[in-house]
Order: sequence, then structure tokens, then C-alpha cells
Amino acid sequence: MKQYNQIKAKYPDALLLFRVGDFYETFGEDAIKAADILGIILTKRGAGSTSETELAGFPHHSLNTYLPKLVRAGCRVAICDQLEDPKMTKKIVKRGVTELVTPGVALNDDVLEQKKNNYLGAIYQNKQKFGLAFLDISTGDFHATEGTISQIKLLLEHFSPKELLVPKPQKKTFLEQFETAPHCFYMDDWAFEESTAKAKLLDHFDVHSLEGFGMGQFNVGVAAAGAVLHYLSETHHEKLQ
Repeated sequence: MKQYNQIKAKYPDALLLFRVGDFYETFGEDAIKAADILGIILTKRGAGSTSETELAGFPHHSLNTYLPKLVRAGCRVAICDQLEDPKMTKKIVKRGVTELVTPGVALNDDVLEQKKNNYLGAIYQNKQKFGLAFLDISTGDFHATEGTISQIKLLLEHFSPKELLVPKPQKKTFLEQFETAPHCFYMDDWAFEESTAKAKLLDHFDVHSLEGFGMGQFNVGVAAAGAVLHYLSETHHEKLQ
């Protein structure tokens, strides 16, 4: 469990699927949640001992059956695989997270709805101005803009993002202003810092200015768009060219 706890600590907000032999196992609160969503049996590891913990799992070859159910229920799912052949080591098998699948970041055909875009959104408020960005990683469709709260609400309704990134310090205000919202993930506000976001976008598109995208003066919109790219790097999506 030491290895599991070390990896889980890196992904506290995700449900961790931990590969053990031919199974993906979940433990503790993750096991309780997974058993409820997936309708699988919840058992206990070390029953009756001081280290007793909940346990629920499924065969690794059934991942494409169970993963969509977890994601559609709003879970961020960290898939932890064995990184070496168990037969080639006498020590504990090296493991690591190979993919982080979230409601707004999915490439798995079993998770995606074929006739609908699967948008990841980000929203950022600076005084009375809102920045908004949407990206469908499965198609490359990327939009960013800024406007008033009424304009932003219309865009959220139109694009219907499956997941929305919100700065942690703006959580309370956001929940007060937007009564209904998609699955939200609250990020550190530095990811929305305007100069950092602009630098990330310039680097990604290999340009010296955002004027060609019509975003030259949209500082708040740029902040939201940069946060989207940052989130993708956090979810192990490095090859986004």
C-alpha cells in the first residue's frame, strides 16, 4: 500500500485505478465511489485489522467498459499501470499514472459521444469582465473570448462543456453567479495568470503575437485559454501540436 499511497498523493482529486496483476483495484473512498457508480462488489482488505480498508476492482481487460461510466459520472480517473514486466524484477513492480481521463479531456471512443463535441472549458473573472475558453481535444476545436456575465452564460449554454476549469479563489463567486454549471475542477489561480497564459499560447502556436487569432486585446480570454493548455499538460497530454 505504500506505493499506492505515494501515487494517490499526487492525484488527490482523481479516482485512482491501480493495476495489480490482471485487475484494476481501487481503495478506500475511491473504492466506495467506484462500487456505487459501477455496481461492483465492495470488499475489505485486511478485514478486522488496524489497516482495514475498502477494496473494489475489475479485470483490466474490462477498462473500456467501466471507464466511460466513471467519467460520465463526473470522475477524474487516473489510470496507474505496471511500467515493467513483473517477471523481470524481484522487487515491487514499478507503477505510474499513464493517463488522466476527465469529463472534458478524453480521447477514448467509448467515453466520447460520436455526434457531440466534448468540450473542456475554462472561465476567469477580472472585475466585471469574464474570459472564457473551450477546447475539444478530440477534434482540435479551440475557442476563446471575453465578455459580460450575460454573454458568458449564453456561451456556456451553447457549448455545453463537459468540464469547466475555475480558479480556486473565485469558487464562491462563481457558484453564486452561475446557478447551474457542468462538472467543475477548481485550479490554482496562478494557472490563469495573464502573462503566463499568453506565453504558453505563444509557445504552443509558435507565434510572436496573438493578433492573428483576434486575441491581441483579450487579456482575460487569453488567461482562460492558457489555463486550458496548462490543464492538458497536467493530464499527461503533451503532444498537442
